[in-house]
Amino acid sequence: MSNVMQEVLDLLDLETIEQGIYRGTSRNFFGKNVFGGQVLGQALMAAGRTVEGRLPHSMHGYFLRAGDVTAPIVYQVENIRDGKSFCTRNVKGIQHGENIFLMSASFAVHEDGLEHQMPMPQVEGPEGIPSEHELRKMIAPMIPEKIRAVFERERPIEIRPIDPVNPFAPVKKEPQRRHWMKAQSKLPDDPLLHMCILAFASDFVLMSTAMLPHGVSYVQSNMQSASLDHAMWFHRDFRVDEWLLYDMDAPNASASRGMNFGRIFTQAGALVATVAQEGLMRLREVPEKY
Repeated sequence: MSNVMQEVLDLLDLETIEQGIYRGTSRNFFGKNVFGGQVLGQALMAAGRTVEGRLPHSMHGYFLRAGDVTAPIVYQVENIRDGKSFCTRNVKGIQHGENIFLMSASFAVHEDGLEHQMPMPQVEGPEGIPSEHELRKMIAPMIPEKIRAVFERERPIEIRPIDPVNPFAPVKKEPQRRHWMKAQSKLPDDPLLHMCILAFASDFVLMSTAMLPHGVSYVQSNMQSASLDHAMWFHRDFRVDEWLLYDMDAPNASASRGMNFGRIFTQAGALVATVAQEGLMRLREVPEKY
C-alpha cells in the first residue's frame, strides 16, 4: 500500500463519537482549504456507517464554507427514512461550530431490471499515456516556488489525461476533458469504500472543465473558484483500483458559475457513475499573475 493511498484510507476511517456522529481528520491536498473530494468521501462514509445491507445509489452535496485543513470535521448523520427498498440520510459537516457541508444520500437494495447505457467514448490509453504527476514535473519551472511543492506532490489517485491542459499556460479549448484514473494501490473488497474513494476522485479537475472555452485557469490570481455543489449517481459495480475513464463536459457558464458533468466508465465500457457539479468561476479586476 502506497503512503498516499494509506492516507486516504486513514481519512475515511472515521472516529465514532457516538451513534450517528463521526469525526474525520484532513490532509493538505491543494493548500490551506480542505479538498472538496475529501469531504464528499468522508460524508458518504459517515452516512454508510448508519446503513446495513444497502449501498448508496445517489448523493447530493453543497459546499457551504471553506474547510480548515488544520482542524477536524465532525459529521452528524440524520436518519430520514428506512424503507423496504430505499433509505435516506442527511449529513452535516461541522467545523469550528459552523456547517461547512450538507449532503443527502440515498441507499438501495440491489435489484435486477431493465438496462441500457450510453456507449463509452473511443479514446486511447490508459497504457502509454503519461501520468499527471509526470506532466506536472515537466512544467515545474513554470510553477511559482511557493506552491511548487503542492503541485509536485504525489496524489493517491493516478490520473492519465488524454488531452493534457497546462493550468499555467491556458488556451481556449472545447469544454471537454477526459482522463483515466485509478487508485495507486490495491484496495480491500469493500464496495462502500470504493464508492467513497470514487467520490473523492470525482472532484479532481471537474470544475475547471467550464473554464476551458475561456482560456482561463483556477491558478490565476484574478480567478476566484470553488466547488458549490456536487451530485453523484452510482449505476453499476466497479473497483476504483482498476482503470476508469472519466469523461467530462461543461455545457454552460453564466452568472460567474460553470456547470460540469461527468460520466465514469470501466475499461470494459460499463457506465458505473454519473457526476454533476456547479462551480464558482468569478473573474476579479486584478493583474493576471500565476
